[in-house]
Amino acid sequence: MARITKEERKNGIISAALKLFSEKGFYITTIPDIAEKVGMSVGNFYNYFTSKDILAKELLIYISTYLGENIRDINERDISTQEKIYEIVSMYFNMAEEKPEMIEYFLRVYLSNREVFSEGCEGMLCVSPFVTEMMMFFDDGVASSELHDQDFFSAFGLFMGYLGGMVFLFGEKILPQPLEWYKESISQNIYNALKSR
Repeated sequence: MARITKEERKNGIISAALKLFSEKGFYITTIPDIAEKVGMSVGNFYNYFTSKDILAKELLIYISTYLGENIRDINERDISTQEKIYEIVSMYFNMAEEKPEMIEYFLRVYLSNREVFSEGCEGMLCVSPFVTEMMMFFDDGVASSELHDQDFFSAFGLFMGYLGGMVFLFGEKILPQPLEWYKESISQNIYNALKSR
């Protein structure tokens, strides 16, 4: 039987913590809860993460890196900005269906417990892999004259507002159709709002 590597064990902790934090909330979830879900002692857990706050920040970086890598892959494709918007929407909606704990963590822990992230995640520090790739997407869209030049945060807020709103409605089981059904219309709405006049 192959031994579990330290990296595999760390990834197991990250996966378990994401699920528990997104289901139960940050403050209710305890380190013993996470250790039990992974099948390790609390003492061994501390060999990987020295506190729950440090784990919380690591999870945010993990999600941001995941999103950033996926968006970088889309940014590097030789397709139009409009097609890139569709691909980003598809990726985000797929993530909401296949890895809902990532979205839930962002909404239920990061946005709702900002005090946990006040030290070590100032500004965009812990979400920079994701935000940087979105900046690249907007810069490329403006450079190709497909998107109009505007303040990054206005454009970013519009884009993420659409995605976040739809994923929230999906999570609350309010949408009358599957999330997949909305990809085309949401992509078109975002493009129409951002495109050059």
